[in-house]
Amino acid sequence: MSNINLAHAFRAACMSELEALKPGNVHIFADGHGMTVQDFIASADAASEVITQPDLTLGERILLSVQATQSAVKMNTNLGMILLCAPLIQAKLYAYGTGLQANTHAVINGSNIEDAEACFAAIRLANPAGLGTVDAHDVHNPADCTLQLAMQQAANQDSIARQYANNFADVFDGLTYYQKALNKWQRPAWAATSLYLHFLSSFLDSHIVRKQGETIAKLVQNEAIEHAAEFNKAFNPKNYQSALMAFDAALKKRGLNPGTSADLTVASLFLHAII
Repeated sequence: MSNINLAHAFRAACMSELEALKPGNVHIFADGHGMTVQDFIASADAASEVITQPDLTLGERILLSVQATQSAVKMNTNLGMILLCAPLIQAKLYAYGTGLQANTHAVINGSNIEDAEACFAAIRLANPAGLGTVDAHDVHNPADCTLQLAMQQAANQDSIARQYANNFADVFDGLTYYQKALNKWQRPAWAATSLYLHFLSSFLDSHIVRKQGETIAKLVQNEAIEHAAEFNKAFNPKNYQSALMAFDAALKKRGLNPGTSADLTVASLFLHAII
């Protein structure tokens, strides 16, 4: 798959995620958290021009994409998406012939300290909300290990780091989940909403955990479990739209943004486009 086609696929995944009603997050039905749909469109445009360029290392792919985003919107709109999609793009551009998930594992396993240093710089530049300090492999310090090892260290606290440690298992499971929802409803936007609710109900959202703590994240997860069950029962998912909009408004009123669930959604949608 050419880098041009990959760029189109990355941007399309970002657009598809925006078109899905994602309670608590930014989407075409409602802005939120000081960010607008246009901010995310501009971010997708900027990052897509860089993230699939050939002849980049994994770390360069991450850092240059974040730099392009910051130049375009001067805020953190897509760090998680970039961290998740960059290894998949690297694997697709430099395929080893053993399947995309195995290729992605090979990319991450082959990461080095320079990749970690570039990734740390990207995270510092994006400055995600709730970014604190840790005892080992702190992004505020020079990298002292490979990117894989750094992500493994953070895997228990962060769902994006966990993908680097578990061979992107949750993202590939999300692809299967999305495909089933798409087959059920034949509506990509509603299937993406179902995928988002799947992630939000399956895991504590890392973005909420960093900002508001595990107790609040667990409350949001429990609310998502109830909404996901009702939404997925619907013969016509539009009939549940008002309930999701009420959930959306309630989360935003409380300042709760399940950003990691949205990032995982983009990654699974991107997989659907390239696999």
